[in-house]
Amino acid sequence: MTDKSENTDKSAADRPKSGPTAVEVLRTAGAQLAELTGLRPEAVTRFERTGDGWLIEAEVLELARVPDTMSLMASYEVTTDPDGQLTGYRRTRRYERGRADRR
Repeated sequence: MTDKSENTDKSAADRPKSGPTAVEVLRTAGAQLAELTGLRPEAVTRFERTGDGWLIEAEVLELARVPDTMSLMASYEVTTDPDGQLTGYRRTRRYERGRADRR
């Protein structure tokens, strides 16, 4: 008699790694962006998986002003590898917090 479970069950080490969750990727990328720029992300406006990893767009406060609606905000595009490690970032636009998009 043969044990079928030996052939069908895989140990945890043999299973492919699923990678980090979306929340883990966002946390890691946000922390790395803050470390590199000194700016903490306030919001995420885009988050999608790409062929090379993840693409994230984050809004950050670049210059606080009074009143708050005059503060300067910026959008940063952040790219990561599949494991969520930052591979690049760039500022895509700056704007006053109280201004609506012209798009």
